[in-house]
Amino acid sequence: MSTSRSMSSAARLPAAAPGSAVTHTVAQIVAATAAGHGAAQAHAQAFIDRAQAIEPQIHAFKSIDAPRILAQAGAIDAAIEAGAPAGPLAGLPVGVKDIIDVEGWVTGMGSPIHDKSFPARDSRLVARLKAAGAHVFGKTVTTEFAFMHPRETRNPWHRGHTPGGSSSGSAAAVAAGCVPAALATQTNGSVIRPAAFCGIVGFKPSYGAFSADGVLSYSPTLDQPGCYARSVADVACVASVLAEPGFAIGESPVARASPRLIAVRTPVWRQADAAMQAEFARVCSLLESSGAVVEALELPVRFDTAHEVHRLIMAFEATRYFEPVRAAHRALLSDWLNAYLDQAAAVTEAAWRDALAAREALREDFAAFITGHDAVLTLPARGEAPEGIHTTGDPVCCSIWTLLGTPAI
Repeated sequence: MSTSRSMSSAARLPAAAPGSAVTHTVAQIVAATAAGHGAAQAHAQAFIDRAQAIEPQIHAFKSIDAPRILAQAGAIDAAIEAGAPAGPLAGLPVGVKDIIDVEGWVTGMGSPIHDKSFPARDSRLVARLKAAGAHVFGKTVTTEFAFMHPRETRNPWHRGHTPGGSSSGSAAAVAAGCVPAALATQTNGSVIRPAAFCGIVGFKPSYGAFSADGVLSYSPTLDQPGCYARSVADVACVASVLAEPGFAIGESPVARASPRLIAVRTPVWRQADAAMQAEFARVCSLLESSGAVVEALELPVRFDTAHEVHRLIMAFEATRYFEPVRAAHRALLSDWLNAYLDQAAAVTEAAWRDALAAREALREDFAAFITGHDAVLTLPARGEAPEGIHTTGDPVCCSIWTLLGTPAI
C-alpha cells in the first residue's frame, strides 16, 4: 500500500524521464544487448547515473563502483560483438543483497565484523546470473546479519519511512529505479514485506528452489533466497534462471482461466490496520469480478501455534550459528542482536526438535487445505511502511509461509 497521500513533495524522489533506459523491462534490456551496439554498457551507464543521483537520499548500496560496473557490461558487449550467443539475462544489471557472496566483492553482512570478508567464489545464485549474461551492479545494504536491526536505507516513496528489512537495500534500489532486479533473502518476512512497503514485486519461491550455497544461513530450516523486480513478468525472467533443477519456473507468467483462490485470514489478521483489511477485501472483490473463484476459508486450528513454531526454530538455529561469532566479537554486535540471542539461548534442543516435527505436521495440513485450489490470498504486511528507520516493520504476516516453505509473491 502506498503512503503517497501523506507525502510532502520534498519527500519524493525525482521520477525517471519517460523512455529512459532505466524504465526498460528485463526483456527490453536483454533484446537491446543481444542486438549489439554496446547496449549493455549504455544501460549500465544509465543505471549508474540514476543510482548516483538517488543514492545520497536512500542509501540502498554499500557503494557504487562505476568503473567496475562498466567494465563488466563492456565485457558482455564485446562477447556478443565477437559472436557469442546472448544469454537469457544478457546485459541485465542486478543488485545483490550483502549476505550473498560475489567473488571479488566484500560480503559485509551488515556488520563491522565482516568489513574485509572477501569470498573465494561466487554464490550459486550469482554464478547462475552471470552464466545467463547478467552482471553485478553492486552489493545492497542489509540489516545486521539479515536480522531486524536496521541500517541506513530509506523508503524511496517517503524517506521518513522504512523500506522494510532485512532486504532493505535491494527493495529500495529496485523501487527507485537504480537497478531493474535484485537478489534478496527471507527467514521471516524479508523478501515479501520490503516488496510490499516499496511497491515492487517480491518473489520467494518454494524452499530449495533457489540455492542457498554461498548465502549467509543462520537458520537453515527457514532461510530462503528470493528476488525483486518491478513487474511479475520481470520477476519470472530472473527466477527462471535462478531455479534449481527440479524446480521449473517459466520465463513468463502463465495465465490460468478462472483460478480457484482461497482468501485466508491468518491467526494474526486482527493485528492488521483497518486500511489493510479493507484493501484485502477490495482485492478479493476485484479478482472475483475478473473471473477468479475466491473462497474465504480459515486455516486449520493447528496453525494457531505456527508463529511459536517458527520462533523456536529460528531462535535455536540462530543461537548455534552465533555462538562462535559472539565468543569472538560480542562487542561488535548490536545491543538488540545480543539481547535477542541471550533470550534465544533458552530454547532447548528438545524444543527445537518438537518444533521441527510440528512444522512437518503443519506442512501436511496445508497440503490438504489447499487441495483443489491454485493459490492463497493473504496479507503481506500489517499495513503501510512504518514511519522512521529505527524499525523495519513487523514480519508477522509472512511467518507462516516462510515456516512452510511455500512460494510467496
